[in-house]
Amino acid sequence: MNKVIKPTGKLKGTLNIPGDKSISHRSVMLAGLAGSPVKITNFLPAADCLSTVCCMRSLGVSVQETGETELLVKGNGLYGLKEPVDVLDAGNSGTTIRLLTGVLAGQPFFSVFTGDNSLRRRPMARVITPLTQMGAKIQGRENSRYAPFAIIPAGGIKGIDYVMPMASAQVKSAVLLAGLFADGETTVTEPYLSRDHTERMLSTFGVVINRENLTVRVLPPKELSAPTEIDVPGDISSAAFWLVASTIIPGSKVLLKNVGVNPTRTGIIDVLVSMGANITLSNQRLAGQEPVADIVVEAAELRGTILEAEIIPRLIDEIPVLAVAALFANGQTVIRGAEELRVKESDRLKAITQELSKMGAKIIETPDGLIIDGPQSLKPATCDAHDDHRMAMSLAVAGMAADGVEITGPECVAISYPHFFNEINALSQE
Repeated sequence: MNKVIKPTGKLKGTLNIPGDKSISHRSVMLAGLAGSPVKITNFLPAADCLSTVCCMRSLGVSVQETGETELLVKGNGLYGLKEPVDVLDAGNSGTTIRLLTGVLAGQPFFSVFTGDNSLRRRPMARVITPLTQMGAKIQGRENSRYAPFAIIPAGGIKGIDYVMPMASAQVKSAVLLAGLFADGETTVTEPYLSRDHTERMLSTFGVVINRENLTVRVLPPKELSAPTEIDVPGDISSAAFWLVASTIIPGSKVLLKNVGVNPTRTGIIDVLVSMGANITLSNQRLAGQEPVADIVVEAAELRGTILEAEIIPRLIDEIPVLAVAALFANGQTVIRGAEELRVKESDRLKAITQELSKMGAKIIETPDGLIIDGPQSLKPATCDAHDDHRMAMSLAVAGMAADGVEITGPECVAISYPHFFNEINALSQE
């Protein structure tokens, strides 16, 4: 059923941001490789993270849902995963399939991975190539470029020095996780620093991680040293929709509680502030090794900006909603070096241009980015979410700030933010 978003007027109130998707995935994976129980609180019970839970259960890990956002994970130790009796289905989750392929690359058993129609179109060679260099045996569709693919026991893998052609936290994480089971040290060097949740989570589990500039090293441990509890911070990628909406809708003031502010993820805050946004962090603290804060955002007048390739890994998931912000800013916004958006859940550069154009936006799509002159006036329209949760929520923000929008395929928000549309009602009724 289509979702109609009406203009909200000013947004007022407080939101508890749901758990970080990236950290939720990693907490279940690492806890599943530990030898003692781990309680996970503020876990994100969205479709992508539940795909990871399902796969870990298929690998012999006990994952108990002890509350709506609470899990108790009981692993069998670093070398205690079991051969799955069926195909592992990652659903729509690139994080699930790429990171767990790293975990499974060095296992002494056979496994097969698949996903939904969207995931089967997303590139997997970027992960399979370095894992093959480590000695893994992986055979898949179209010369192992796409799922489904099989991971065949290789009789052991070895550590490598891998220089990544692109900055990708998923690729980096897959290689580092494979390094837990490798013979010798594994190093990964990135062109730009991508999100470092895996490194922080590995450290939380007692793994020695060494970083020097853009190179990170891991030595295989004998076992993981599990914390008794992991409290997942709120997801800044989910908070981003409210950061933009509260900035561009006049009279708004919203408090976002418990948001992860890992510096590899705060590009959205840095860019919005550079555009003139009124954003304040308070109650800054640590949840494990992850920095957390409460964020107050008030309406402000924005100006255009230029985003270069170096910052893109720090806000790759926020580009769609930043494009909406640019439509309401004074002057030109230019986004470069974002070609990675073409291989997400949708081709986001194309989808952003197509769908916002239906609302009257004038956007120039380039091979690696967007050019947007603002401010622009948007009109009501029916727009397609492209089965992409971040597209659906970005379109909703545009509709809230303008004259409304009707979104086809809105159910995809369940991938990362199941209660998103309810939150719109809560903030606009304060």
